[in-house]
Amino acid sequence: MQDVFDVVHRQRACRSFGDEPVDDDTVGKVLDAATFAPSAETRQPWVFVVVRDAERRSAIGALTRQAWEGGGRAHSEGRLSPGLLAEVETGAQGGVAGAPVLVVVCGDTRLGDRRVLEASVFPAIQNLLLAATALGLGSSLTTLPLVFGADLATIVALPGEVLPMAVVPLGWPARPLSPPRRLPLAEKAHRETFGTPW
Repeated sequence: MQDVFDVVHRQRACRSFGDEPVDDDTVGKVLDAATFAPSAETRQPWVFVVVRDAERRSAIGALTRQAWEGGGRAHSEGRLSPGLLAEVETGAQGGVAGAPVLVVVCGDTRLGDRRVLEASVFPAIQNLLLAATALGLGSSLTTLPLVFGADLATIVALPGEVLPMAVVPLGWPARPLSPPRRLPLAEKAHRETFGTPW
């Protein structure tokens, strides 16, 4: 059993995937972990649509690419280092769609207030990402396709009460992932009041 802190320190975005399939048992383990996240009033408003079909994955990839080319790249230029920008562009231009599994993560408005639904759904996504890392899978979280949320909802046949909130590609990484780079805790944590060093 892996130490939870080891998994947390290894979890990072993967945007380039190999061709090997991911079996249902493995995907099921990842989704099961997601369902153990906390949620407001324990209503569990998350919905996961697992997309394996190549045509649907390609359509979701096209939305991702369109959002990137339609403003995502311009927003990120100058904000991201050249290396990270290139990595994100690779994902947006086809890496996401190249994953053998896309999980469209949604929120059911019948089980949570639409205004704060993300507060219940995103902890489930974090559990999903951590479980994927623990199993050796690559994953990432993208909201680029949500620029065309109605189209994304149509691709996976969502009812009107269920809103798409993110897309998580899952697959075996095309190359080993290095640990994520993070700022020192001392730059992000304060003691008692803002500005008092941790």
